[in-house]
Amino acid sequence: MEQQEKKQLTAQEQALAEQQGIAWQRECFQAAQKHLAEKGIMPKSVVDKDSRFLAPLCAMWKFKAQNGKTYWVVTGRLPTDHAEVSAATDARDAMRYFSLQWQLKADQIMSTGARDKTQVDFANLLINRAHGLYEIYENEPLWANELK
Repeated sequence: MEQQEKKQLTAQEQALAEQQGIAWQRECFQAAQKHLAEKGIMPKSVVDKDSRFLAPLCAMWKFKAQNGKTYWVVTGRLPTDHAEVSAATDARDAMRYFSLQWQLKADQIMSTGARDKTQVDFANLLINRAHGLYEIYENEPLWANELK
């Protein structure tokens, strides 16, 4: 069997990929800050060592807020959401937490007899993204370097 060789990126391609990753991370950071502000929570700082990024899918931020509380904020190709840090011990656990919350929220939308297309579409989006987050949570190789 012939083994396919992976094409090495040129220095220019690597630089472009790095720039795109930085831009994506900045967009997610801004979305997280905006989300918190819209909820009346003023971010003070981000805890880099506890935040995790899986470009271009999702980012899990840990923010300290001016109110003295700390929050997990999920952003990316999914609904932006937040929870107090007490909901999860680390970024991986926060992904599982949001996955469960979104499934419950979708069930609640559907059980109230939501027949409005926008509500049904949102419930389906929540279910889809909840499954995606849970798959990331369960993917052991992604978390191999995490401290236990």
